[in-house]
Amino acid sequence: MKINRLKNDISLLPPKAKRVFQGEIFDIYQWDQLMFDGTTALFEKIVRADTVTIIPIIENKILIQYQEQPYHHTFISLPGGRVDQNEDVLTASKRELIEETGYKANEWISLMKTQPFNKMIWKMHYYIARDCIRTNLQHLDSGEKIENRLISFDEFLLLSENELFRDKELARYILQIRLHPEKLETFKKLLFK
Repeated sequence: MKINRLKNDISLLPPKAKRVFQGEIFDIYQWDQLMFDGTTALFEKIVRADTVTIIPIIENKILIQYQEQPYHHTFISLPGGRVDQNEDVLTASKRELIEETGYKANEWISLMKTQPFNKMIWKMHYYIARDCIRTNLQHLDSGEKIENRLISFDEFLLLSENELFRDKELARYILQIRLHPEKLETFKKLLFK
């Protein structure tokens, strides 16, 4: 599969920002910024395509992935990837789910959106994909080895403590809701109706 080019809102950058580097994943913009004492300093931001992460529900289980990629040790993840330039985030989520798992979902619920870094324009979108059914085989990129596994809700919660779980934003979210029984119950109902 062709590497996605950036799709993001560069209007969040100052009008005088100039792109000084264009990569396959990251672009770097720089600009002169007026400081409080009247001097100027060189500021920069990284821009990258937004990403999607999907929590697929199959009956009463959650699908996770054991994954390998070049230059990475084995890690645990959820299906997901970059939003292509011609896609909205839900379309990208549906595409990534079918490519990485072979499953389609009957119902999609937006869980949250985060922007994890101040110096980077990049949003991470999280969806719950309920009532998933297998319709295809996996269609993986040449740099992916992915084994899908089904786990229980309780096992899913414990991923927040597993250092092999790659999604630190979701791990933090899960740790926070684990402290509040009412939030935990609401999350469980979102996943399983």
